[in-house]
Amino acid sequence: MSEKQSSVIVKLIPIMAAFFVMGFVDLVGIATNYVKVDFALSDSTANLLPSMVFLWFLICSVPTGMLMNKIGRRKTVLISLVLTIVALIIPMVSYSFASMMLSFAFLGIGNAVLQVSLNPLVSALVTGEKLASTLTFGQFVKAIASFSAPIIAAWAAAYFGNWKYLYAVFIIFPVIVFIALSLEKIKEEETTGKVSTFTECFSLLGDGVILLCFLGIICHVGVDVGVNVTAPKILTERLGFDLSKAGYATSLYFLFRTIGSFLGAIILARMAMKKFFIFSAVLLAAAMAVLAFAHAQWIIYVCIAALGFANSNIFSMIFSRALLHKPEKKNEVSGLMIMGVFGGTGFPLLMGFASDAVKAQSGAVLVMLVGAAYLIFLAAGKEKKASKA
Repeated sequence: MSEKQSSVIVKLIPIMAAFFVMGFVDLVGIATNYVKVDFALSDSTANLLPSMVFLWFLICSVPTGMLMNKIGRRKTVLISLVLTIVALIIPMVSYSFASMMLSFAFLGIGNAVLQVSLNPLVSALVTGEKLASTLTFGQFVKAIASFSAPIIAAWAAAYFGNWKYLYAVFIIFPVIVFIALSLEKIKEEETTGKVSTFTECFSLLGDGVILLCFLGIICHVGVDVGVNVTAPKILTERLGFDLSKAGYATSLYFLFRTIGSFLGAIILARMAMKKFFIFSAVLLAAAMAVLAFAHAQWIIYVCIAALGFANSNIFSMIFSRALLHKPEKKNEVSGLMIMGVFGGTGFPLLMGFASDAVKAQSGAVLVMLVGAAYLIFLAAGKEKKASKA
C-alpha cells in the first residue's frame, strides 16, 4: 500500500464515522414510541415528532449547498455535528414534549446538513469507480446506527430504568468525529458556481421523469420512517409486548436494511437495475399487505424483515435514474432528490390520523401500502433516454 493510499484511508476513518452519526436520524422511531408512552400522547400527536425531523430536509437542502460553496464541505460537516450534539444534549437536560420537539428539530437540521455535505466530502478523497463503493460502504455504516438505537434504548430501560441513556451513549460519537475532522486537513476542489438555486431545483419538477422520481423519494422515505415508528406499535397492539421488547422490531427492520444495502451492491452488479427495482417494490408492497392484517408473531417478524430488505436499495436506484435522465443537471437533481426526504414529514401524520380513525395500526400500514404501490408504478415505468447536454 502506497503512502498516498494510507493517507486517504486515515482521512476516511472519521468520515465513515460521520456516516454512523448520519444514522442517528433513525432513532426518531424508537424515541417517538417512548415519548408517546411517557406523555400519554395520541398517535397523531406523537407522530409530530418524526415530522419535525424530516421537515428540515425540505428547508435546508439548497441553503446547505450554498453554505458549502462559501465555507467548504468539511466545515459544513462540522456544523452538522455541532447541531447533532445539541440535539442529543437537550433530552438529558430537559425532558418534556416541547423539549423533545426542539431536540428533534435540531436532529433534523443537523442530519439534513450532514446528508447534503458528507457525500461530496467523500468525493474529495475518492474518485472514479471507487467512489460508488465507498459511498455504499458509508450507507452500510449508517445502517448499523439505525438498528442499534432500539437495542441501546431497550438496554438502558432495562438496566438503568431510563431509555434516555441512549442519548448519553450516542453523543460520544459526534464529539469524537468533530474532534477528528477538526484536526484533519482535506483538500477540496473549488465548487463556486456549481451550487443550484431554489429556482433551478424546482424548475426541474416540470420534467415528468424528475417529478416521478421526486415523488418516489417521498414514498420511499415515508415508508422507511413509517415502519420505523409503526413496527413496535403493531407488536404492542397485537401481541401485548411491552415497549422495550417491541422496540426490537425496529432493529430487525434496520438489520435487514443493512443486509440489503450490503447485498444490493453485489446484486446490482449482476442484475439490471430496472428488474431489481421492480422486485424490491413488489416485495415491499406484498409484505406491507400481509402486515396490515397479520397477528401471528412469526408472520409479523417475517414481514418486517422483508420490508427492511425491500426498501434498502430503493433510494439509490431512484437517485440513479434521476441523475441518468438529466446528467447535465446533476447538482440541481441531487439537491431536489435530497429535498424529497421531507416525505418523512407527511407520511407519519397521515398514518397517525388513519390509525386513530380505525383505532388500529392497520390504518397506518394501509397508508404505507399506498406509497409502496406507487413505487411499483415507478419501477415498472418505461425508461427514457438521458437528456443531452
